[in-house]
Amino acid sequence: MNARFHRGRRLRKSAALRAVVRETAPLLAQDLIMPYFVDEADARLRREIPSMPGQFRLGLEELEKQVEQAVDAGLHAVLLFGIPHAKDERASSAYAENGIVQQAVRRLRLRWPDLIIITDVCLCEYMSHGHCGILAPDGCVLNDETLPLLARTAVSHAAAGADIVAPSDMMDGRVAAIRAALDDNAFTRLPVMSYAVKYASALYGPFREAADSAPAAGDRKSYQMDPGNAREALREARADLAEGADMLIVKPAGPYSDILRRVREAVDAPLCAYQVSGEYAMIRAAGQKGWIDERAIMLETLLCLKRAGADMIISYFTEELLKQGLAR
Repeated sequence: MNARFHRGRRLRKSAALRAVVRETAPLLAQDLIMPYFVDEADARLRREIPSMPGQFRLGLEELEKQVEQAVDAGLHAVLLFGIPHAKDERASSAYAENGIVQQAVRRLRLRWPDLIIITDVCLCEYMSHGHCGILAPDGCVLNDETLPLLARTAVSHAAAGADIVAPSDMMDGRVAAIRAALDDNAFTRLPVMSYAVKYASALYGPFREAADSAPAAGDRKSYQMDPGNAREALREARADLAEGADMLIVKPAGPYSDILRRVREAVDAPLCAYQVSGEYAMIRAAGQKGWIDERAIMLETLLCLKRAGADMIISYFTEELLKQGLAR
């Protein structure tokens, strides 16, 4: 036998040895961010989302109970999405002083001063037509006219006590508009985590059911990125950093891990991967059918995102990982 060929198995012969030479560290609690859907309809609401088993639309009281259990298990950070009682063509509930996200932020901040509260800054959940910006009569989303509403929303979240605002609308120039508005209102220390690289993906379907945010007509392909484009991701990431973003998000995550790696190699800012609703739903559904080892695939897919370059991961599996002691 030729002793000169590569013997990679020498470093795989035991669990202890594999752990010593592992290149990517296992998941940590501080790597993970848990998204929550907060519904203004009823403070005691707890309604499971059919296409996302194990996830719920929560009223304020139920949100507090849910977060309490997660914090006790080690949760460090939350991402809040609001579902308002009323919608209109100016998304006025998005920036209302007593809007549902603003109420949720104040409630969680009072209870857990050290919990990192991130708020999604978009208008689709609050618009009667379901798009992320103001619509022209011909159905076109008006970019520049939408920016003041996004900025106003971000400032209202900051005033309520958010730690980070995360614009997800994909309007051009929204990071600059939000940064300027935050600075003008004395929130110079509040970071912006931009959904810089957000694709027009079919994997958002369950989210749109959960947040009641599907467009009434048309689609979002004129402002979200084409799934066939990779170089464009770098342009978007660099543009948002130049406008004042402090952190970046790549969304979706798993099927776009090549994009995540490209962005990681191109920028040195903190980078977050969003394992979106469709990714969650497919793993959960197959696990419930017994077709896959759900726990093993849940862990493997998230570890792969760390390996690709994510510093943080938004995942609907976060609570489960923490409660099972799979991320410490």
